[in-house]
Amino acid sequence: MPTTTWITDEIDVLSHLVPLAQARHLIEAGCGGARLAQDLLQRFPHLHWLGLEVDTVQHGKNLARLAQQPPGLALRMRFEQAGAQAIAAPDASFDGALMLKSLHHVPLDAMDKALAELHRVLRPGAWLYVSEPVYAGALNDIVRLYNDEGPVRAAAQATLDRAVATGQWAQTAERRFDMPARFRDWADFETRMLYPSFADHRITPELSARVRSAFEPHCGPSGVTLARPMHVRVLTRSSP
Repeated sequence: MPTTTWITDEIDVLSHLVPLAQARHLIEAGCGGARLAQDLLQRFPHLHWLGLEVDTVQHGKNLARLAQQPPGLALRMRFEQAGAQAIAAPDASFDGALMLKSLHHVPLDAMDKALAELHRVLRPGAWLYVSEPVYAGALNDIVRLYNDEGPVRAAAQATLDRAVATGQWAQTAERRFDMPARFRDWADFETRMLYPSFADHRITPELSARVRSAFEPHCGPSGVTLARPMHVRVLTRSSP
């Protein structure tokens, strides 16, 4: 399904769809480099945030970066190396949860468990904001040459459908939009997309050449900007 709105800052979408002013403690599953979280905490100084990340390399980078943050911000950020399917937090600990391009990275046999764990650690009436890439668009056309995520992205949406069907969640908002994915050049794309620390895409010289031939027609004097269509669904945890 085509999208119609170009978004450069997802916090604008998030703040429109969920009541951030009423939240205090947030958890993000699959936080990656936590770029959005840092901006979010700067914009909303009342928030406290816990980020979960399974990738050992990225988790180490996050801890190193946390040590360099201003004290006021660092006190409101925490990182733990963990997956959404096993959260070391008490029941009803958080007012909101985020999964940003991460649900489809959860192992297929653990997606339902991840949603169950997030349900457990959220307070009744709290929200879960899930932002997933759509299997379409210019960036996807290149990435699927070496990492076809069609099945796992469909599985992520099916997991959300099952969660709502249980009655434990209610879908309270939905939004589709395009986000820009920007790269300086082929070297930048290659480093960030072909060789991430969390996955081995088994890139051969022949496959690399094929991906490069699909990427380079998009190059211009100011680099490359590729469309990444996104689908956001907000689920609210029902009362027990």
